[in-house]
Amino acid sequence: MSGTWTAVRNHPSGVLLIGQLLVVLAYPFLDTSTPGRAVLGVVQMALVFTAVSAVRRTPALSWVAVLLGVPAMVFAVLEAVEPTTEWIVLVSAVLHVPFYFYVSYAMLRYLFHDDRVTRDELFATGAAFTVVAWAFAYVYAAAQVLWPGSFVGTDGPGDRPWFDLLYLSFTTLTSVGLSDIVPALGHARSLVMIEQVAGVFYVALVVARLVGLTVVRARR
Repeated sequence: MSGTWTAVRNHPSGVLLIGQLLVVLAYPFLDTSTPGRAVLGVVQMALVFTAVSAVRRTPALSWVAVLLGVPAMVFAVLEAVEPTTEWIVLVSAVLHVPFYFYVSYAMLRYLFHDDRVTRDELFATGAAFTVVAWAFAYVYAAAQVLWPGSFVGTDGPGDRPWFDLLYLSFTTLTSVGLSDIVPALGHARSLVMIEQVAGVFYVALVVARLVGLTVVRARR
């Protein structure tokens, strides 16, 4: 048990990355029932605390993460219980978006704070990417509350479930173009374009960082 706790403490970014990927895999199994959504809400709480732990490992201020994360955690549970209540969805998105963007910013600072790459920093490259995808999924959730009909799918118009928006976010951020969900309104298209730029910029940033560290190590 002590070995497991040590691994979690030393690699919070790895725990966050693995936890988010497990949620992606588990969501189709659990989203069809209220208890399943409640379980996902609890898991989301755990991921929030893990993210806060990762932020505390950076020069970023931990109190900002707590200030944003605690109310986001509460509304994650509320949204799991009432996924169709618009004001809950909107408030949850408003709280989650700055929190996840803050965590991704803190992880990038963590990656760039010295000239050596640790194992947890490698995990942080993937975790920061998934955190950005989560943030934009909540951006899209807020958009379709504010502008109904923002997104359409192959099954026609109508508000998209949150998992569909997460799928759209991942396909947009990775620029694979596989999504069968598309933005239909101008505001939604603007947000998708911003995420496309963020995805390309992130990959370029990380590649430049790793190449630079490789050159520094070779010179030494």
